[in-house]
Amino acid sequence: MEIFGIPLQAFLGQLLLGLVNGSFYAMLSLGLAVIFGLLGIVNFAHGALYMIGAYVAYVLLDRWGINFWFALVLSPLVVGALGAVIERTLLQRLYKVDPIYGLLLTFGLALIAEGVFRYWFDVSGQSYPVPDALEGATNLGFMILPNYRAFVVFASLTVCLATWFIIERTRLGSYLRAGTENPTLVQAFGINVPVMVMLTYAAGTGLAALAGVLAAPVIQVTPLMGSSLIIVVFAVVVIGGMGSILGSILTGLALGIIEGLTKVFYPEASNIVVFVIMAIVLMIRPAGLFGKEK
Repeated sequence: MEIFGIPLQAFLGQLLLGLVNGSFYAMLSLGLAVIFGLLGIVNFAHGALYMIGAYVAYVLLDRWGINFWFALVLSPLVVGALGAVIERTLLQRLYKVDPIYGLLLTFGLALIAEGVFRYWFDVSGQSYPVPDALEGATNLGFMILPNYRAFVVFASLTVCLATWFIIERTRLGSYLRAGTENPTLVQAFGINVPVMVMLTYAAGTGLAALAGVLAAPVIQVTPLMGSSLIIVVFAVVVIGGMGSILGSILTGLALGIIEGLTKVFYPEASNIVVFVIMAIVLMIRPAGLFGKEK
């Protein structure tokens, strides 16, 4: 059986691989959406923090023998702590000025981080092994799916939905939203808004690090891994709607699948299809698919 001249087996296989890529897009765009939606910061350092998360996992294994499962917890905590330091020492000074300054600052931080890691580790990639419990593959009939890639999809969806639920459906989430919209009023109720803002940024950077750890066994860990992905992730956030958490999740998954299918039907366009879709969406709906029109 064929679909538009493409064997069904190849079609379904690429569809599933697109879902794996979409899971990374969703996870990374989620962290960006949390930071922009709650703090109004265009965090261009997100790709660098994703890269640092992967390197933390690599160093933990290479130097101290700490395995993937512990790294999955420790790396987001380490990078989240780094994010808290960045927010307290640098970003908090820029909240009352034009957002372009926050973008320029985080872009500069991304370049510094990339330069430091290129000096420490060179540009050659480092391999990170798949954890023993997730080795092997499952025969789905139409393709052989590596067990680790299936785990990535499950873990990404779980984290994305849990984050959305916390921010949109819990009291903590309501405090976060209120604290960014009217900090004076929220502080009057005894809530430490500066600490809450710091923890929000730390959580967003932790999500980037978590995505980096999940990506480490799939791709080579290299100082350039963040910069090669962040532009696509920003396009995902713009399409979904800047600050829309649910929009970032759904758009990330959808665009990963679309990109995968494009590789089947028209491989030459697979590297630009996300940006073509972004241009079309912005012409029709400038706020993005799930964004709020002002």
